Amino acid sequence: MKKLFLSLILIISSFLLKAQNKGSLFIIGGGNRSDALMQKMLQTASLKSTDYIIVLPMASEVPDVGFETIFKQLKKLDNRLIRNFNFSKHDVNDKKWIDSLANAKLIYILGGDQNRFMNVVLNTPVYDAIHKAYKSGSTIAGTSAGAAVMSKYMITGKQLLDTVYKETFNKLWSKNVEFSRGMGLLENTIIDQHFLKRNRYNRLISALAAHPDMVGIGIDESTAIIVKGNKATVAGQSQVVRIANPQNLKSTDKGLLKFSKAEFGIFTAGDVIDIKP
Repeated sequence: MKKLFLSLILIISSFLLKAQNKGSLFIIGGGNRSDALMQKMLQTASLKSTDYIIVLPMASEVPDVGFETIFKQLKKLDNRLIRNFNFSKHDVNDKKWIDSLANAKLIYILGGDQNRFMNVVLNTPVYDAIHKAYKSGSTIAGTSAGAAVMSKYMITGKQLLDTVYKETFNKLWSKNVEFSRGMGLLENTIIDQHFLKRNRYNRLISALAAHPDMVGIGIDESTAIIVKGNKATVAGQSQVVRIANPQNLKSTDKGLLKFSKAEFGIFTAGDVIDIKP
């Protein structure tokens, strides 16, 4: 009876979560963004004539340059209002900006450094406004660092045990991946970006070992996943890797990771992947 009760609670909680989040996530693995991919993003957002787009450039070292680049690309595809909300230089408590952000039907987060972005928005009305927009039906998009921030457990890029930065993580060690708090638009899926281009299998496997009940998704450059509920559809030119459910997960006394098997899949444009929202 107790198990049945807990199962019902989980089912109800899952249903309520899906009901709360009416929007979509358009998560790009970095690299070049083709016009076709950006057109797919605009279609996902289903923008009406009165809707507008807000770009959040705070992850970028050169936010104005980053905004200008995406502005030019989007303008040639859809001639509507596109606004640059750089909260690194603006009051995060500005009610006018916060209300505009919460009502934007497409919010786009630039690449750069995911830690830089979260340092600006965490525990501020900006964070809450993005979640409000998502729950209300907006599309939240991001590329590279803007992809990493989608996860609750955000990969920072740093190793805890091998402190020399390596893009590929050349070890499979227990407790080596540093996480920090991301946007939490995906509570139970960990995103890694530039995945095939930078050969980040070790990093994603290590991240999954730290949170084995989650799903690990590696998105290559020029490629995206479109998340609606617990499904993600692949779009773009390359591939997406899904790793989940490691069995008999252990680590040796030297901290080496091992498990007997896991779910592993490689997906291309049009494929639909099971995730955990």
